[in-house]
Amino acid sequence: MYQGENLNIFYDGQCPLCVTEMAHLKRHDSNNVISLIDIHQDDFARLYPKVKYDEAMRILQGEYQGRMLLGLAVTHRAWTLVGKGFWVAPLDWPIIKPISHLIYLGMAKYRHPISALAAAVFKIKISKCGSGVCYDKPKGVNNRRK
Repeated sequence: MYQGENLNIFYDGQCPLCVTEMAHLKRHDSNNVISLIDIHQDDFARLYPKVKYDEAMRILQGEYQGRMLLGLAVTHRAWTLVGKGFWVAPLDWPIIKPISHLIYLGMAKYRHPISALAAAVFKIKISKCGSGVCYDKPKGVNNRRK
């Protein structure tokens, strides 16, 4: 890999599905080429003026080699960079690409209710922390650590 292969991913850190996918992605990022940026951080607009919050809430965005990637292009690039591109290769195939993009847009739009449903069905714990890093106390109460 060369220097320009870093990818900044701007993701919804309040979406349990998004957070889970980003954590899964980072576990495979042995070369540390992906930076995850939560669009809900306090200084987001100042630090990343090219990324508009409303657009980032609508569709996943990433910055790679000086250009912006959107939606599944971010997913495809990220998994390719960590050596798992074969997992997402079909998303870029000519016939599948437009269909998968439409499905992605629907999933992105309803990601919070989908997260809640998945959590209920699969008994997945959802952390509800407004900002900062959440830590669970033994009684299951979430707190922020400043």
